[in-house]
Amino acid sequence: MSISSTKLQVMWNRLLAVVEEQGQALIRAAFSPIVRECGDISAGIFDFEGRMLAQAVTGTPGHINTMAEAVITLRAQFPVQDMKPGDIYMTNDPWIASGHLNDFLLLMPVFHADRVIGFTSCTSHLVDLGGLGMGPEGSDIYDEGLLIPPCKLVSGGEVNALLMDIVKANSREPVANEGDIYALIACCEAGTTRLSAMMTEFGIDDLNALSDYIIDTSHAATVAAIANLPKGTWHNTLTVDGYDSPITLRASLTIAEDHLLIDFTGSDPCSGKGINVPLNYATAYTVFALRCIIGPETPNNAGSLAPFRVTAPRGCILNAQAPAPVAMRHTLGQMTPDLVYGCLSQALPDIVPAEGASCMYDLPLRNAPATGEQFREHFAVELVFNGGTGARPRFDGLSATAFPSGVWGSQVETTEAAAPVLIHRRKLRSDSGGAGRYRGGLGQRIELSSSIDEEIMLFLSVERVNTPAQGRYGGENGASGRIRLNEAGEDLPSKGEFRIMPGETLIFETPGGGGFGPPEERCRDALQRDIDAGHVSAEAAKIQYGAKS
Repeated sequence: MSISSTKLQVMWNRLLAVVEEQGQALIRAAFSPIVRECGDISAGIFDFEGRMLAQAVTGTPGHINTMAEAVITLRAQFPVQDMKPGDIYMTNDPWIASGHLNDFLLLMPVFHADRVIGFTSCTSHLVDLGGLGMGPEGSDIYDEGLLIPPCKLVSGGEVNALLMDIVKANSREPVANEGDIYALIACCEAGTTRLSAMMTEFGIDDLNALSDYIIDTSHAATVAAIANLPKGTWHNTLTVDGYDSPITLRASLTIAEDHLLIDFTGSDPCSGKGINVPLNYATAYTVFALRCIIGPETPNNAGSLAPFRVTAPRGCILNAQAPAPVAMRHTLGQMTPDLVYGCLSQALPDIVPAEGASCMYDLPLRNAPATGEQFREHFAVELVFNGGTGARPRFDGLSATAFPSGVWGSQVETTEAAAPVLIHRRKLRSDSGGAGRYRGGLGQRIELSSSIDEEIMLFLSVERVNTPAQGRYGGENGASGRIRLNEAGEDLPSKGEFRIMPGETLIFETPGGGGFGPPEERCRDALQRDIDAGHVSAEAAKIQYGAKS
């Protein structure tokens, strides 16, 4: 049966609404604050072949774009003919799912008219899976917690109780983990139910025509956007703090007629610490950054993702191989947008923003280990704070805003209710954005301490402490991040394991974004606006501008 393009477009819009409802189901049901309050999730609908048709707007690129590939992998591993209604599959394998063990990915077949017509999938962050904790200190993946290979979590609607018990037994937050897994199940079920109901409403028995329409339309729109770009190859190098010494990331960007190729050849080899990045995660953020500028109006799906290709040598820090430690893979993975923007800015100088804080400033905290006769209540929480984004070619950068992660900042009241933490202050850092014609976004300052008479373990893995966000085209650098215990205390390094003792205050300052364009042009623009508004004469403005310059 032929379906008109108008009806296909209406169904596409409905599908986008379905996945957003699916994502909200996960957020509402989740136990962990990083999911419930910060939106560290993804949710999507896939066709029979495992191609992503729609994703929830709420979610992170590190979850969404890795999920797009993970579903194809799981789809190939579990035969469709063996699937039954109510089955759900799961893994947290970093090289299949989302780059580290704490992200659980679920896949559920959608049955309609008694046969599989597609899949729903979702990912979210579980706060603790044992091991050394959510920090960079592991020497391999086995130090970092519990790895679950692809397996069946739910069979015909019956949850695998043994698997659930294993997850709970290997966590400092067993109740939260159990609740978050059930929230993921609810997310899959919500997507399945709503998709089947939509198909009934529109009188279709499969997704074939809709799938082809979505993917072909999106692919054509993205290729058309690429066709309008200048052609060639551009290179960029980005130096980041690293663990105990700076790390160099390198990229080349080739714009061809119908695709883009990003190659990370030349980037430093893997670290001995858990800041290494599986290629699936590096690819997710790289492609997201490019899609923000190239064809951003086209929805994210298999069609719009296909023209972007990413490669890196095996064993480099952006293509870590198992069993490398990868717990804090977001630290460098979220720096790849600045790396590739350095290439793209050479081709499109009037479109690409300056560098930003980029790496989210998360604070994994947990109870200190007991010694001797001591007993400490187990807890684990991961707080998220963000720095400033880079200034844009025509606007200032955004303050305390999550780019590229999209993870919202932790709320004070929720944090204090979920963990023995007291937050004394949270405010923007004045003048932390780089000066320029357009100013970089501001970072923020957070002060917190233990609310009980016990020490707290802190796991740091952040960037922009030694290497601030660079301004672009004459803009000044943003302020570096800074972390210390007490106002007069020595600065802590950007990575490592530390203890916040009773009575100590952790002062956590996130970086500002770089400025765009020479700062004196901001002065000139302001004076021109005064002239245009009649607030000052052109002659007086000329005298004033001359004095300022």
